[in-house]
Amino acid sequence: MRAELGNVPTRLVALGSATILSLAGVVVSTAGPASASGHRPTPGAAGLGDRLYPLLGNGGYDVQNYDLSLTYPQKDPAQQVTGDVTITAVATQYLSRFDLDFSGDAVGQVWVNGKRAAFVRSGEELVITPKKALPAHRKFTVRVAGFKATPIEANADSPAGFVKTPDGTIVAAQPDEAHGLFPNNDHPRDKATYTIRITNPVGWTGTANGVQVSTRQKNGKVVSVYRENHPMASELIQVAVGDFVTFSRGTVDGVPVRDVVPRRLADELLPKAADEVNEIRFMQSKVGKYPFENYGTLVIDATLGFALETQTLSLFDTWWYSLPEFVLNPVGAHELAHMWFGDSVAPYEWSDVWQNEGHATWYEYEYALETGVLPDYAGVDNLTDLYKAIYARGDERRARYGPTAAPLKADVIWDVFNPNVYDGGALVLYALQQKVGAAKFAQIERTWVSRYKDKSASTGDFIRLASQVSGQNLTAFLTDWLYGTKTPPMPGHPDWTVNPWPAPAGAQASTLAATTQRHR
Repeated sequence: MRAELGNVPTRLVALGSATILSLAGVVVSTAGPASASGHRPTPGAAGLGDRLYPLLGNGGYDVQNYDLSLTYPQKDPAQQVTGDVTITAVATQYLSRFDLDFSGDAVGQVWVNGKRAAFVRSGEELVITPKKALPAHRKFTVRVAGFKATPIEANADSPAGFVKTPDGTIVAAQPDEAHGLFPNNDHPRDKATYTIRITNPVGWTGTANGVQVSTRQKNGKVVSVYRENHPMASELIQVAVGDFVTFSRGTVDGVPVRDVVPRRLADELLPKAADEVNEIRFMQSKVGKYPFENYGTLVIDATLGFALETQTLSLFDTWWYSLPEFVLNPVGAHELAHMWFGDSVAPYEWSDVWQNEGHATWYEYEYALETGVLPDYAGVDNLTDLYKAIYARGDERRARYGPTAAPLKADVIWDVFNPNVYDGGALVLYALQQKVGAAKFAQIERTWVSRYKDKSASTGDFIRLASQVSGQNLTAFLTDWLYGTKTPPMPGHPDWTVNPWPAPAGAQASTLAATTQRHR
């Protein structure tokens, strides 16, 4: 993600400051028959215990696949949509009941293993009690039919979720809004494959993550089916339905590329997305083969407040596309980099989001340098000066937002997606490169995205991998950089200093540029 702030792209700081409870079924007893070993079934946890979002996700099962169907009855971006979802999962305990995350309008009926199940709604939890307890380590299916959701206005101050635009609807779910559209296990620790089936009126287009496997037209409706065969976190889902046009750019270094834009703005927007071809070549040269089936850009006429790495189809609003190329293109590289860092390798918990944003910011700056726009983009001529300026604000940002791998809170989204996750995360990577050398650093990067492809990985996993690949024990070094409340010394730069914090009365933070930017 990269986010907007005010009327200008928020970029450097020295880099600027950042820059229901309703009854919906019959409750049945949660007690079940004793197992052969004498144990009784127990409820799955109502959350995965994420430090920042404790109730996000659910315990007791591991989702393998979502088969999601959504129906858009009319050509009306504000309309309520209906849907069915069949979830295939494996129980990780002997389950008497389990939760799904859902904050949409309504639920029709629920089946577990083909039999009607009781359910209640409690806040944003859909609590399901099957007729029979579910054995541990066994596969089961749950079908939620007739759920309903209504899109909302785009909101630049908070995550928007299921969003209406003048041309149709899209999804901007990061970090915790996918369950506003459909019931799911809404945490990146539980990735799954997806089949997404979209029914909409003729004249509208439906697009989703992955590859379109079929389309058919009947009785004034179009049914499009998309398949994402690579495990995907729920927060990365994209379903764009409306008066959009899809444009194919062909295949770039083995990657099919397609863009989706409002039909009425196609002539204006499509040429501006063309740099993604160069960005794909750049990223593959840095970290290896692109991890998914295809890539592309979705541009909408709304003010989201951010750009977002929805898997295989990065999301931008027209605000970004009003900016000069020296801003838009590095941000495009940032979102593309997320396909490796954040999408293919997802965070194990949201405190690990620096792995997403720090890496994407690293390659954003690298792309700006290699394409010759870094002076215009960041106000400096080289990356050394850039990271020196970021380093100077290290103590301030750790005090304001928390350590890089431990944001202080999640009261609002920008508490989590804060400058010490973006620039601070990139600074950690710079320190690591200085410590181990450029060749070992490049090997760490490639090994990270290869070893954890299609998985969720933690900060501890990164520290262990970096130590293994480098041949050095980096535990203390990276722990200080990622969890310390004070900025450690920068290897190779003993002269670098950190601005005093709290700042002396009347002191002004230096800036490298008058503009700053946030994007996820």
